[in-house]
Amino acid sequence: MPNLRRGDAELVLGGRRFTLRLTLGALAELEAAFAAESLDDLGRRFASGALSARDLVRLLGAGIRGGGADLSDEEVAALPLGEGLEAVADAIARMLLQAFGSGGDRSPRP
Repeated sequence: MPNLRRGDAELVLGGRRFTLRLTLGALAELEAAFAAESLDDLGRRFASGALSARDLVRLLGAGIRGGGADLSDEEVAALPLGEGLEAVADAIARMLLQAFGSGGDRSPRP
């Protein structure tokens, strides 16, 4: 069950309910995956809105693992989008807004 105070978002994929959470470990994973030098670099990348499907898989994978599920990016990529891509993008955006805030030009929205 998601804890909104902790910055969780919830998403159903492949008939399974997942909690998405950006832990410090998940953020470090994303820094490495996106070759970001800092959290500010990472936030700017996400705020640009120019994300590929591969980027969404990385974000979703890190969030799912941060939420406690043990799935690889390959397993995440294979999950059916039962609620559609818009639901995935919305859940990722909520997760990013919790981690990076909603101020100014740093508001991420995939």
